[in-house]
Amino acid sequence: MKRWLDIPPVWLALFLTLAWWQAKALSLGLSLGGRWAEFVGGILVGGGVILIALAASEMRRQKTTIIPHRDADRLVQSGIFSRTRNPIYVGDALILMGLILYWDAVLSLVLVPVFVWVIERRFIIPEENRLRRKFRADFARYCQKVRRWV
Repeated sequence: MKRWLDIPPVWLALFLTLAWWQAKALSLGLSLGGRWAEFVGGILVGGGVILIALAASEMRRQKTTIIPHRDADRLVQSGIFSRTRNPIYVGDALILMGLILYWDAVLSLVLVPVFVWVIERRFIIPEENRLRRKFRADFARYCQKVRRWV
């Protein structure tokens, strides 16, 4: 049960809940400026969803797992993975940033770098260590070509 709770969507939901709560209960009268923030927020959320969909589709096409705590069957380097090693996590961060803007949760902007830090420590580094052990030279070349985030 603990493994199913320690997955990135649960962490994203936790951070989104904090941002939503801050927007509703602790705004302190601060604002990002209304309509433009809602528009940009919508663009970021849409972009995040598209990134996640592209990554999931590519992983499915390559017949490897999308679940972070499992060993990958293949090193996916095609599609969106040729631009970023972690498109799903980039998508998660875009969704978080977008909803913070949309909700006008100014104080929650600090949650974005905290979320990125948590995701990197809890998921990305352990995932990359497993890939490094399994795919050795291929993973090393991939890391030289493609950045971790963007």
